[in-house]
Amino acid sequence: MLLLLAACAQPKPADDAFVAAAAKLRPATILLTMNVPGESKKDGPDTEYASGVVVASGNWGSDILTVEHALEKTWNHVATIGNKRKVRFAVIASDGDLDVALVRTTAKNLPVATLGSSADAQPGVSIGLLGYPIPDEFDNEGLGLATSLNSGRISALRRDAIEVTLPIVPGESGGPVFLADSGEVIGIAESRFEDERSIGFALPINDAKRFLHKHDAAHGF
Repeated sequence: MLLLLAACAQPKPADDAFVAAAAKLRPATILLTMNVPGESKKDGPDTEYASGVVVASGNWGSDILTVEHALEKTWNHVATIGNKRKVRFAVIASDGDLDVALVRTTAKNLPVATLGSSADAQPGVSIGLLGYPIPDEFDNEGLGLATSLNSGRISALRRDAIEVTLPIVPGESGGPVFLADSGEVIGIAESRFEDERSIGFALPINDAKRFLHKHDAAHGF
């Protein structure tokens, strides 16, 4: 009996905690689709993709945090919720220096991500990334739309950026980078090196929080 009780008291494996954290955060991860100017007027507009994370929601609608660079010169803004429901969104605020933006939809009472602290973003910490890498390519192959999950670690703390062992694939920018054990968001996926694509970068969540405090204080920031 004592042996049985001891076995039951053992902590969850790290993989179990990571799976649970990702499952909790996945419903708050949103696909953003926009039109951008094409290479020529004859070809018509192209489609741009980004990921986003719901940071506030209620009967009034929902606010989604994403990256600013994906929204430049865009129109026809559509957010896909739960990989099925499509709603329009509008850009509420943006900061080109931070490369962060806040967009709003009329979708009510969506799951909201838990924002952590940049103090927890230490080199070696296990992290995850949820987002939508090249969704058009998956669609072309008939594979459907799904939120992709990747795992890695924090490599280093850079000036105004968290270096991660995650290749930030186009479409994943704006997605939540989260602690593998708790699911708390500690960064917003931003970019990667063109010459060394295995090195990615995320905006520290404390910088994003200051942006939200300035532009979304009405919803608790």
